[in-house]
Amino acid sequence: MFSMPVVPTSSDVNAGHRLRAPSRLHAFNRFEIKYLVDAADIPLLRHELATRLDPDVTGGYGVWSVYYDTPQLRFYWEKIEGIRFRRKVRIRHYGDRFAATDDSRVYVEIKQRVNRVTQKRRAPLVYRAARQLLDRRALVDHEPADRPFLEEVLGLVCRHDLRPIAITGYHREAFVGRGADVGLRVTIDRRVRGRDRDFHLAADAENRLILPARRAVVEVKVNERLPYWLTDLTARRNLSVVRLSKYCQSVETFGRVPRSVFHVPEEPTNAV
Repeated sequence: MFSMPVVPTSSDVNAGHRLRAPSRLHAFNRFEIKYLVDAADIPLLRHELATRLDPDVTGGYGVWSVYYDTPQLRFYWEKIEGIRFRRKVRIRHYGDRFAATDDSRVYVEIKQRVNRVTQKRRAPLVYRAARQLLDRRALVDHEPADRPFLEEVLGLVCRHDLRPIAITGYHREAFVGRGADVGLRVTIDRRVRGRDRDFHLAADAENRLILPARRAVVEVKVNERLPYWLTDLTARRNLSVVRLSKYCQSVETFGRVPRSVFHVPEEPTNAV
């Protein structure tokens, strides 16, 4: 079982970037559990979480991700087939996507699953450099400590002919553990939407809800095991674990592949 030391980073003007990691190359090993929750139940759930956890950011923030995959959607199929070792490559931006400029800070990430453990490695770049790395397939200026990771990303992009496939976005509220629960993180993601074209983050493009508006995704992220109080909470609220990937949901919603047994059916709604 993996665990990483939790060390506070310096504060940041964009609170969504406040992550805990032992170095500039952020690395996380953790277990992730997802629940699909009715949005009407969120206020009470939020209240119960706030009695035990600290809100990470007051009011929440936007999370936008550009996912890269092979022409044959290898990463998508690895997830659907439950391959024990699988990866995703993405660019992630926190905040208002329309505010994303060439000089905005984003993260280039590899998120991978090794058996039951989720590992996430990431390096910060300005958006211009991130696109140069993944779209133009050229190494970029970087901190020396980031070089091995960025070379690994570039190798994946070139070897597998990765290209942007989908953008997802949502509004996130996050809660972090304190005291005995340090290392615990619970997030509530609402208005989950995306698109399958116009892959610049700030593009004036229409997004479509990829999960019903009345649904929210609650994720529990923990280094070792769920505390008993949280297990009791999920049982009282009758929350059922779901195998849900926002990326896979997006790929299926936009008709790139037939819908899998894990697909959450859409409901009539307007684009956002």
